[in-house]
Amino acid sequence: MRIKPLSQVYENYTKEDFEVWETLYVRQLSNLRCSASTLYLNALDIIGFSKDGIPDFDLMNKRLDGTTGWKLVVAKELVPNEVFFELLSQKIFPATCWLRSMSELDYLEEPDMFHDVFGHVPLLTHPAYALFMQSLGKVALRWKEYPEIIDLLARVYWYTIEFGMINENGLNKVFGSGIMSSVSETVNAVSKTSEKRSFDIQAMIDLPYRSDIVQPVYFVIDSFEHLVSCEHEIESALKKMLVEI
Repeated sequence: MRIKPLSQVYENYTKEDFEVWETLYVRQLSNLRCSASTLYLNALDIIGFSKDGIPDFDLMNKRLDGTTGWKLVVAKELVPNEVFFELLSQKIFPATCWLRSMSELDYLEEPDMFHDVFGHVPLLTHPAYALFMQSLGKVALRWKEYPEIIDLLARVYWYTIEFGMINENGLNKVFGSGIMSSVSETVNAVSKTSEKRSFDIQAMIDLPYRSDIVQPVYFVIDSFEHLVSCEHEIESALKKMLVEI
């Protein structure tokens, strides 16, 4: 691991931090009850989050270890793609432990703990989701000498883990962490104005994204197990792109 180990100092959280977590949690959970995948909502219960307390990394790691064997480490800031994917290959997820202020509830330039933890961590208890996350890391290791290819792989991550949707009983439900942690993204994702596309690895690789706007396009998967089965398809698509770069 090539990031400096840090620790969550729970005693350092302020009254405002707890108020921010509670406000964001209550507001977003109300949004998600009708919009989120049942897989996420079930995972939220498994990981044990509530409005009443900021999640403790040590407790989260115990629950993750008891389900999928994943582990959280504290990251000070955004982790470069090559380091991030290397950590995923080791079943390690880097997450920030700081929270936005009350004056920044609706938008941040960099992800805070609500995005990293509320958005990502619950589904790391789901075996297939967790396996897909690790497989993305393993694919990246095989392409680590080609940063351009790693950037293309990041698009697959973006359109699945960050902004993915899933078909449940004929309805498009949200599960991507960037949606789960954002009121505006949730509203946009389930609205008729945003475009929903069928799952397509090559289309994801071909489609650049912007992080400073609500997403105009979302890809819809059938299941997390389907994602797991796509590792070879991702490899093939990246090989094709290497010839074109």
